[in-house]
Amino acid sequence: MDGLTHFLSAIAEIGFSAQIIVVFWATLLGITVGMIPGLTATLGVALVTTLTFAMEQNTAILVLICVYIGAIYGGGRTAILLNIPGTPANAASALEGFPLARKGRAGEAMAVATTGSFLGSVVGMVGLALVAPWLAEFALDFTSFEFFWLAVFGIVLCGQLTAMDDALKGWIAGFFGLLVAMVGQESIHAYARFSYGIRDLEGGFGLLPVLVGAFGCTEVFIVMRQEATRAVAGKVTGVFRSALSSFGHARTWLRSGFIGTFMGVVPGVGEDMGAWVSYAAAKRASKRKEEYGQGSTEGLLAAETGNNAAVPGALIPVLTLAIPGSAPAAVLLAAMIIHGLRPGPLIMITQADFFYSVVAMVFWASCAMLVLGLLLTRPLLLILRVRREWLMGIIFVLCTVGAFAIAGRIFDVWVMIGFGLIGFMMREAGFPVAPMILGVVLGPILDNNLRRSLALTQGDPLPFVTRPISAVIASLVFLIIIFSLPPVRRRVAAFRARFARGGAQ
Repeated sequence: MDGLTHFLSAIAEIGFSAQIIVVFWATLLGITVGMIPGLTATLGVALVTTLTFAMEQNTAILVLICVYIGAIYGGGRTAILLNIPGTPANAASALEGFPLARKGRAGEAMAVATTGSFLGSVVGMVGLALVAPWLAEFALDFTSFEFFWLAVFGIVLCGQLTAMDDALKGWIAGFFGLLVAMVGQESIHAYARFSYGIRDLEGGFGLLPVLVGAFGCTEVFIVMRQEATRAVAGKVTGVFRSALSSFGHARTWLRSGFIGTFMGVVPGVGEDMGAWVSYAAAKRASKRKEEYGQGSTEGLLAAETGNNAAVPGALIPVLTLAIPGSAPAAVLLAAMIIHGLRPGPLIMITQADFFYSVVAMVFWASCAMLVLGLLLTRPLLLILRVRREWLMGIIFVLCTVGAFAIAGRIFDVWVMIGFGLIGFMMREAGFPVAPMILGVVLGPILDNNLRRSLALTQGDPLPFVTRPISAVIASLVFLIIIFSLPPVRRRVAAFRARFARGGAQ
C-alpha cells in the first residue's frame, strides 16, 4: 500500500503542475526523433541529455524518459509509411505496417501501432512497479563477486542475442567495449592505463561522446549512403475506430507486454528483441497465420506492444542494479549519474520517492504518446517531407555540440567522430554496435568488482564459483557460450529433429 500511495502521489505531482507541459513537448520531441529515418531513440536521448544539464534533477529525467518512450513509438510511423524502421525496435512493425499502408489502410495501421505502444508501456510500467522493488531487495545480497559475473553475463547474453547468426561477432563487439572502458585512470590507485603518454587519454573516453558517435555519427553515415525514399500517400481514415478495436485483442497485447517487459530486463537486449520475440509468439499462436507478412493488424499490434513494453522493462535493471537493459537505457543511466542520482540495490531505501516518480513519468509519457499519436496522426506526416540532406547536417552539428558541451574538450569531439567511424565499419562488417556500448558501460563495474573481489580474497579466485549466486550466474554464462558454439547447435538441432520425428510417429 505504501508503494501505491507513493505512486499516486507522484502521478498527482506531475499531473497538477507545470511538468505536464514538459511531458507533452518532450514526448512530441521523442516522436519526431523516432519518425525521422536514420535517427534512433539512443541518439535522441543522448542529444537531449546534453541539453538537460541546467534542468532540475527530476525534470531532466522526466524529459529523457518522455523522449525515450516517444522515440520508440515514433519509429513505427516510418516503418508503416516508408518501410524503413525509424529505430531498430520497429523493424518487425514494417513487416505488417507497410503492406497495410499499401492497401490504403495507413490510418488503421498507425492507430493500431499507437494503441499497442500505449498498452505495452502500461504493462511494462506495472512490471517496473512490481518487479523492481523485489529485484532491489534481492540485489542487496549481491557482493562484488556477483556484480562481476552479472556484468559478464550481460555482455555475453547481449552479444549472443544481437548477433544470432554469429554470436562470436557479438562477443567480439562486447569485449572491444570492455577494452575501451579500460582506457584512463583506474579507480583504486588512479594509475593511467593505455594512455601512452597522451594526457587526454588519462581521463578515458567519455561515455556520452562514445554513445553519440557510435549511434549519432554512425547513423548519419549509414543514412547518407542509402537512397532517398518517399512515404506511401493516401487518406488517413479509421484512426479512432481501429484504436478502440485494438483494446479487444487482450490476449495478444498482454502476451506481448509480458514478453517485451522480460526482454527489456535482460541486459543489453532491449526493444528490438522485445518486438521480434513478441511478433514471433503472436504468429505462432494466431489462427490466421496466412495474413502475416501481408498486412496483419494482429502482428503489428504484437510488435508495437512488445517494443514499448521493453522500455519500462529496461529501466528495471537500470534502477536496481545500475546495469542498462538497452542502449537508450545506457544513456539514461549515464544521465542519472550526471544529475547526481545513484541507481542500484539501495534505491528503494535511499531514493524510494524517486523510484515511484520514474514509474509515474512512464505513466504520463504513455498517456501523452496515446493522445498525441491519435490526434496528430495527419500533421505528424509532414515531418517525413524534410529533406534528409538538411536533416543529417543538422544532426551532425548537434552531435558535435553535444559531445563538446559535456566537458568543453575538443578531444571529445574527436572521440565522437572516431567512434562514429568505428560504428560505421562495424555495421558494414555485420558486427552489432549494442554489445560494444554495453561493454563500455559495464567495463568499470566489471573492472572494479573483479579487483575488489581479488583484494578481499588475497588473490584467490575460488569464491567466484563457490558462492551460490555467483555459481548460478557463472553457470548461465558458460551455458550460453557452450550452446552458441556451432557444433553444439548442430547437435541440438539434430536431436530436436529426431525427437520431433519420433513424436510424429
